[in-house]
Amino acid sequence: MCKHQPACPDAQASDRMAARVATTHPEQGWSLLCNGVVLFDDAGALLPGGQGVEPQPVVSAFCPAQAASAVRTLAAAA
Repeated sequence: MCKHQPACPDAQASDRMAARVATTHPEQGWSLLCNGVVLFDDAGALLPGGQGVEPQPVVSAFCPAQAASAVRTLAAAA
């Protein structure tokens, strides 16, 4: 599904939320990531197979890679 280089993480990977935003609907409170994950404003998610993912805790600023990914996701959803 993802055509980015390097490819975004798979929907089943632990870092799945680092995938790029394919489309966003802030008025409805969700964004579709390029790996097929639907990310909700509360940080919960729905995987392509229908499995729900509980909202994740706030990312620590001490992990630059995760913090940068979270910032990109939130900025794209805004």
